[in-house]
Amino acid sequence: MDLKLVMTVFAAVFVAELGDKTQLSTMLFAASTPSPWAVFAGSALALVASSALGVFAGAVLGARLEPRWLTRIAGIAFIAIGVWTLVKA
Repeated sequence: MDLKLVMTVFAAVFVAELGDKTQLSTMLFAASTPSPWAVFAGSALALVASSALGVFAGAVLGARLEPRWLTRIAGIAFIAIGVWTLVKA
């Protein structure tokens, strides 16, 4: 296993998740329940499942598309989600 890659991905995901709406909603769940470990287990499982889906999709798309196009598609998706969020607010 490539430890450098593992640490790079860990750092990127960890920093990206800090302060985002998922972390904030998890914090609210934990604050409003007498069972914070259940909240931790649920949120950890959700992040693992979401990451597994991302890895699977990336592997499938990466085998069919050039990385440059995959990067462009991801960038367009981020912009579209941002615009949708602004319009919805």
